[in-house]
Amino acid sequence: MTERAWPAGAATAIGSMPGVDPVEAAAVVFGELPDFPHVPELPARGVGADLIGRTAALLVDLAVEVVPSGYRVAGRPGHDHRRGRDLQQWDLDAVQQARENVGSPPVIKAQIAGPWMLGAGIELTRGHRVLTDRGALRDFVESLLDGLAQYIGELAARTGAPVVVQLDEPSLPAVLTGGLPTPSGYGNVSAVPEPEARELLTVMIDRIGGITGQPVVVHCCAPHPPIALLRSAGAGAIAFDVSQLGGASAGLLDEVGETWDSGTSLFLGLVPSTDPATQPGLKELAAPALNLVDRLGFNRAILAERAVPTPACGLAGATNEWLRRALALSRDLGKAFLEPPESW
Repeated sequence: MTERAWPAGAATAIGSMPGVDPVEAAAVVFGELPDFPHVPELPARGVGADLIGRTAALLVDLAVEVVPSGYRVAGRPGHDHRRGRDLQQWDLDAVQQARENVGSPPVIKAQIAGPWMLGAGIELTRGHRVLTDRGALRDFVESLLDGLAQYIGELAARTGAPVVVQLDEPSLPAVLTGGLPTPSGYGNVSAVPEPEARELLTVMIDRIGGITGQPVVVHCCAPHPPIALLRSAGAGAIAFDVSQLGGASAGLLDEVGETWDSGTSLFLGLVPSTDPATQPGLKELAAPALNLVDRLGFNRAILAERAVPTPACGLAGATNEWLRRALALSRDLGKAFLEPPESW
C-alpha cells in the first residue's frame, strides 16, 4: 500500500454535490480538482442516490428496498435496488466522459458508507437496524467488499487512475455512545464498544487497501470525531470538519497531533459547504489549519506533506455558484499549503 496516492498540494471534496446531472457534475469536479477528483454524489436524484442507497447498490447477493422508515433488507432485488445499480452505471459513464475530455487524473476518489453507517442505515426484515445483529452486519460487510472490488476495477479501467476509497462514518459517534434511536423511536440502540467498532473498521480498511493498494480515507464530520479510534483502525487519512475543533478538549487535540505524528494524513474541512454570508478570502480560510499546526507544535510544512484541504462537508446544499467557488478555493488552499504566500 502506498503511503500517499495523491500529489503534494492536491485538494479534493467530500463527495456530495447539488443537482441531478452526473455529466455536468463530473465535468465540474475534473475541471476544478484536476489532481484529486472524486466520483460525484447527487442525492437530489432521490432513492438510490443517497449515501446508503449508493452503497447498497454495490451489495452482492443481498438487496434492499425502500419502506416508510428507510432502507430495509429485501428478499430479492427489486425496483429500488435496480435503480441504485442504474445510477451507479450512469455515474461511471459520466466520470469516463470527463476523463476522456481532460485526461486521466493522478488519482480518483470514490465514497461509500463505512460498515457502521451501513449497519445503522439499513433495517432487517424485523425492523431492527442491521448493526444490532453482528452476524448480519458481517454478512453485509463481506457482500459490500465483493461488490466494491468489482466497482473499483471498473472505475480504474474507465479513468486510467488509481482509486482511493473514502468510508463515510457520520453515525460513528452515535454508534459508540448509544445515541442511535431504535426504529420505533421509543429507545436507543445499545452502544457498541470501541474495541468492537475498531475491529470491524480494521477488517474493512485492510481489505479495501488490499484491493486498491492505496490508503483508505475515513470521513466523519460529526462533532467530536473519534480520531484516535480511526487512526488505530488503520485509516491512511482521516477527514473531518476543522470547525468542530473550535471548542475541542485537550484530549481531542492530542489525538490530532498523535495522528499527524504517526504519518496519517488529515483531510481538513476548511471551506464552507453552503453559501456563506460573505465571501471568505484564502488567508481567512487557511487560518484554522495554520492555528492548529502552530498549537500542536508542528512545522507548517506538514500541511503540504500530510494535509489535504476540502470543503467542511458535502456540498449537496450549496448553490451551483458556490459549488464551483468552494472547489476552486479548496484547490487554491492546496497550492498555498505547498507554496505558502509571504503574508502567512
